[in-house]
Amino acid sequence: MPRLTGAEAIVHTVMNHGVDTIFGLPGGQLYYLYDAFYKNRDRLNLITSRHEQGAAYMALGYAHSTGKVGVYDVVPGPGVLNTTAALCTAWGCNAPVLCLTGQVPTVGIGSGAGYLHELPDQLALLRGLTKWAERIERVEDAPGLVAEAFRQLRTGRPRPVEIEMAPDVMEMQADIELPEPVLHYEPAEPDPDAIAAAARELAASKKPLIMIGGGARDAGEELLALAEMVQAPVVSFRHGKGVISDRHYLSQTYPAGHRLWADADVVLAVGTRLKYPQMYWGTEGLKILRIDIDPEEIERVLTPAVGICADARVSVAALLEELPRHLGTRASRQEELETLKAGMQAEYERIQPQLSFLKVMREELPDDGYFVDEITQTGFASWYGFPSYLPRHFISSGYQGTLGYGYATALGVKVAHPDKPVLQISGDGGFMYNVQELATAVAENIALVTVIFRDNRFGNVARDLQNHFGDENLGAPLRNPDFVALAESFGALGLRATTPEELRGAIRQGFAAGGPVLIEVPVDTMASPWEFIMLPQARP
Repeated sequence: MPRLTGAEAIVHTVMNHGVDTIFGLPGGQLYYLYDAFYKNRDRLNLITSRHEQGAAYMALGYAHSTGKVGVYDVVPGPGVLNTTAALCTAWGCNAPVLCLTGQVPTVGIGSGAGYLHELPDQLALLRGLTKWAERIERVEDAPGLVAEAFRQLRTGRPRPVEIEMAPDVMEMQADIELPEPVLHYEPAEPDPDAIAAAARELAASKKPLIMIGGGARDAGEELLALAEMVQAPVVSFRHGKGVISDRHYLSQTYPAGHRLWADADVVLAVGTRLKYPQMYWGTEGLKILRIDIDPEEIERVLTPAVGICADARVSVAALLEELPRHLGTRASRQEELETLKAGMQAEYERIQPQLSFLKVMREELPDDGYFVDEITQTGFASWYGFPSYLPRHFISSGYQGTLGYGYATALGVKVAHPDKPVLQISGDGGFMYNVQELATAVAENIALVTVIFRDNRFGNVARDLQNHFGDENLGAPLRNPDFVALAESFGALGLRATTPEELRGAIRQGFAAGGPVLIEVPVDTMASPWEFIMLPQARP
């Protein structure tokens, strides 16, 4: 058994579970952890951010775009508190993120004596923000607790977890057994009776509809086969985009799903909260079938006709096997659904200038390139106006709507996929939340291309204030830097484009540059994208 410090025991166990990249910031309670990183620098890619929030968002982007565990480290107290926006985003996005944080010395935990970075109860706070959190109090316990963290990350509903260790325990040494890690867990199997019941409902349906979310990202092949078998259009909002390529006639946008919802008789919901449709679109006369790994999610809003608590891919495969016993030949709905798709696209065209810019970005980003949205007018429009062709290639903060998450998250995406183009959009407001990570991008030569739409206001806030109170100036106007000069001052490439065609040329130049790029796009007031998102009741 090797003799290891507590910090080394953590690092070795994390690496044994397949981790080769860690994002973070050094600090007083982490010195032994960073010594362990340094000793294993041949096996670890350590990305040092300029702010704790940036490190956590980078881990989120890494996890979001790969499905693998994204890891970050920070000091306790204000350090870990700075990451809570990213933790709640990882929670909302079901992203497997591991937070490694320090603590005050063991003798001071819970004392209230005022140790550096002391919190009243850090572990309790983090247990409220994560799926699982634990403190390692003995060096010998490190391998087992790290292994449990990875079990939590890789089973059930993926959500962030946290491990903390006091600096004196990080320094202690012990003879440590490093057991073989468990790298694969058998997926949760569905109840055969529930599968049979769902198959009967789908077979009896006249206008079936499939709604998918991020929980369906690994079930694309099976979902497409099922959709083709029953001729059911497949609708996604944000995290499900690309599971079925938007080039397929069965793949429909969220607003198109609203139209289809009105006439559907059976809805199969796979790996999605199905929040807005169940709460606002109307469900009278509609049979809802749900597949979800989380038993609480299945009945959170309404009790479905059939609930299947199991792995999405395995469940859809079971439906594929069961359906032929009940289903006859279905007529193709291709002409109908292609007409719907074209009609919806024509309607979206009035959302300008966003749709014109998005069209150019889609044409310039290869099919296997990654797109990272933001809480901005173009970002909202991208939820329905930016086609996606592969799962995990459209990155969003989901229902958390975490303003400012995009730039740092996209850096994590690019670190995870250095050979793929990554295009990120920001508003001038959101970009400045993590502007300091330009230094990280330059230092690590992370070749991310970011488009900043500069309207010198929090655009959505300004519109709401104007609509509600007749005054958009209640905190909405912004004083901005020259973003081109800002990029150059950090050592990045700064470009400016004023039209979609100028943006096309700037994106091409940016992808060819081989380093971090900012493209500033000055814009005026944009059309509201919300008419295709906040949709009214579609049925009784």
